[in-house]
Amino acid sequence: MNGKFLVTTPIYYINDKPSVGSAYTTIIADILARWNRLKEIDTFFLTGLDENSSKTVKAAKEKKYKDIQNYADDMYKEWVKVWKKLNISYDGFIRTTSEKHKKIVQDFFNKAYKKGDIYLGEYEGLYCGGCEEFKRETDLEGGLCPYHKTKPLKIKERNYFFKLSKYEEDILKLVKKNEKFVLPKSRRTEIINFIESGLTDISVSRPNLKWGIDVPFDKNQKVWVWYDALYNYKSGVDKKYWKGRVVHLVGKDIQKFHCIIWPAMLLSASESLPTTIFSHGFFTINGEKMSKSLGNAIDPVYISEKYGVDALRYFLIKEISFGEDGDFSEEDLKKRLNNELANDLGNLVSRVLTLVEKEKVMLRGKKELEKKLDLKKIEKLMNEYELTEALKEIWKFVIECNKYVNDKKPWGLKGKELENVLYNLVESLRIIAILLSPFIPETCDRINKQLGVKAGKLKDCKFGKFKGKIKKGEVLFRKI
Repeated sequence: MNGKFLVTTPIYYINDKPSVGSAYTTIIADILARWNRLKEIDTFFLTGLDENSSKTVKAAKEKKYKDIQNYADDMYKEWVKVWKKLNISYDGFIRTTSEKHKKIVQDFFNKAYKKGDIYLGEYEGLYCGGCEEFKRETDLEGGLCPYHKTKPLKIKERNYFFKLSKYEEDILKLVKKNEKFVLPKSRRTEIINFIESGLTDISVSRPNLKWGIDVPFDKNQKVWVWYDALYNYKSGVDKKYWKGRVVHLVGKDIQKFHCIIWPAMLLSASESLPTTIFSHGFFTINGEKMSKSLGNAIDPVYISEKYGVDALRYFLIKEISFGEDGDFSEEDLKKRLNNELANDLGNLVSRVLTLVEKEKVMLRGKKELEKKLDLKKIEKLMNEYELTEALKEIWKFVIECNKYVNDKKPWGLKGKELENVLYNLVESLRIIAILLSPFIPETCDRINKQLGVKAGKLKDCKFGKFKGKIKKGEVLFRKI
């Protein structure tokens, strides 16, 4: 480890605009990136788009595009616009149609071929267009893909194969020995069971396709979209970040590619492996997985424009325990906005700053509220990717501050007693703005502005650092 941190999202298909599901993964990555920046760790946050999919070709035709690349370019602009709207602070944005990515994929393909890990063969199997992979009979539910509810096509074709079976023992040993390699624990168990059922070689090219990356030594074959896509984690970032802590965030439907196939590809190329692959759960609507292909996806732009970007970000983390499945409910989002963001945080900031402006007293006294903050616990939870629990722990401090106001009744105090209470509350607000900044960054910027301070780092989460000039602004959240 070289003290650097790399966090990645999957690269997303461009057959449609971002959904709340893709926004969720990206917001999680954004929170982890912002948290590590708070710790002053050299951080790189990579996201991007998988543009070489057959879904891209289909969507371009449906939308009457004559040139597929023009369609990809337009969708790229759309995704960038949405991530900007959701305040996503990525450092790198990779597109798989870029020349840099194509070159890296072909270089690695050549390397594996020369090593003997890629060979020409013939395959017959069940192919799911939604997943863009061949399925085993045991993967299906009632003969259908469990994720797309469609019947896979029976396909027979001659293409190139990667010797996944060669790396079965190595990957199994890796997953079993390193408890942090696949998280959460339930996903690790699934991956171990899958490997122990036996790994077979996988097809890594498709014949006679017009869209995609050419197999470097066979122009009649295109590189399989997943073999191509996984290399975005190499093509999209400086190699120095691969010598630090590397965390891939993925949905559980694509964990097999990341936890089994990707490590095998890296071992074949004698490349270093990621530190952790974290597979989160699905969103459901009425118990059904939310997905664009099923037609029940929710537009994050609509939600953020109606309730605010930070309300959406807060709700997604607080409502759904990171790693587990969760149901998306607009009604529950509204409740958390009204009861927690507006009441707990918004009212606290408003009450405290109103008193400070009115009383115009010196801010000094004993550090009474500092002991109510368990910073070590918050750090531990964040380092272990327990984001929901970490946010709850920060919120406990918000609640303690509200209790302190109610118990002390500063509106009836004078002199040193008033100075002491307001000192404790102002310092607490400054610290709250630091700790919540990865989760609700726009709101914390507004708190800092009202406090008259610059955004702090994690090391500044202690009393005695306030040097601002308070100027109360508008309320942070308006109730719906």
